[in-house]
Amino acid sequence: MAGLAPDASSLTAARRLARPGPWSDTGSTPTLLWGKCQGSGKTPYQVSIDLIGPAFRCSCPSRKFPCKHGLALLLLWVDGSGSVADADEAAGFAQEWASERSARAEAKAAGDAAKSTRTPDPAAAAKRLEERLALMDGGMDDFARWLTDLARSGTASARQQSYAWWDGTAARLVDAQLPGLADDVRSVGGAVSGRPDWAERLLVALGRWWTATRAWSARESLGEDQLGDLRAYLGWSTSTESVRRADAVTDRWLVLGAHRSDDGRLQQQRTWLRGNASGEIVQVLDFAAGGQVLPVARVVGSSLDATLARYPGAAVRRALFVDEPAVADDRGRMPSGASLEEARSAAAQAWGRNPWARRVPVVLADVRVGVDRVVDADGASVRLTDDADVWPLLALTGGRPARVFGELEESRLRPLTVVVAGDGGGSGDGDGEVVGL
Repeated sequence: MAGLAPDASSLTAARRLARPGPWSDTGSTPTLLWGKCQGSGKTPYQVSIDLIGPAFRCSCPSRKFPCKHGLALLLLWVDGSGSVADADEAAGFAQEWASERSARAEAKAAGDAAKSTRTPDPAAAAKRLEERLALMDGGMDDFARWLTDLARSGTASARQQSYAWWDGTAARLVDAQLPGLADDVRSVGGAVSGRPDWAERLLVALGRWWTATRAWSARESLGEDQLGDLRAYLGWSTSTESVRRADAVTDRWLVLGAHRSDDGRLQQQRTWLRGNASGEIVQVLDFAAGGQVLPVARVVGSSLDATLARYPGAAVRRALFVDEPAVADDRGRMPSGASLEEARSAAAQAWGRNPWARRVPVVLADVRVGVDRVVDADGASVRLTDDADVWPLLALTGGRPARVFGELEESRLRPLTVVVAGDGGGSGDGDGEVVGL
């Protein structure tokens, strides 16, 4: 259940509402769950849940998804105390929502089928590709000159620049259809003006940026995986149709952890999966812009039987579900983990294969959590990212060694999952409760 909540505060609020008092007109069928929750206003909120997805809808104004009302209704139903009765037919508002979802799914399938029957125009496609490459060539040449000027003036001078200076460079990259590189420039620009370790981060970024300019100029000689990593970094997307037709693998996948971010323009959800047979770790990315909402997060620690198609790339592979995965009955077992030295060595190898990877997944064994870092059994430590949700992690571990899954992002760690063992230990073969942060 915790894996469905957008944050810890939503789950806490939902648990307070998961009692019969605020609810009326509740009911359930094998596929739908519904009810009305009395809020501060006169009209109760209408809450509907598609149990197959799961998918949620609530008439409250909350921007969180799912909101506390949807989580509370699910908790009330799972409790099984009889507060939510079985019904032969769904309530009108729930059935209407379910019908709308079904109609949208059918329309999308019909649209996809229509697109697949269209005959592509090779000449028009070639012209569009030529125009884009010309824009990207010009943008990369301009960026290379900007980098050269920055190196000549010295990195200390970058500290004196306003954010508008960085944003202007990023805007030119967007105009050149290089949005991924633009996002990286903006991120580093913010770090240079606001972080104490700005010099280290800028130096690493300069190497990453220069490598990208050189790789782009030599792209004709790159292998498919190297070009795939470069394209992903620059923001030149690969069509999902081509990915589905290429490299796919069927396995039972453990949901290691997930993270959501929102920069005000675009919401992103990263879900990390590990194949039971292959041992490979991949990330599934979901995006939402404008009024869109992200799909419900997969439950951390659950296992999914699914076929994943992998995007081209050498390291830290991205993947997508070919079909809707089936949730396995058994819970997965978190890998035993490694020391910080071993994790950093594995991350260095990944960055050696893909220097543009933003982050590398790691499982750490026997680490103790502090307010700003974790320390392993050998005494090695790593600082936590600024957005790390450290207080739930401290509460769950209580100062005891624990197994933690997270993302190494440059020189910092973002914890996403902790294994809370019954005996307080965090090592071993994977036993213990897996809790998403």
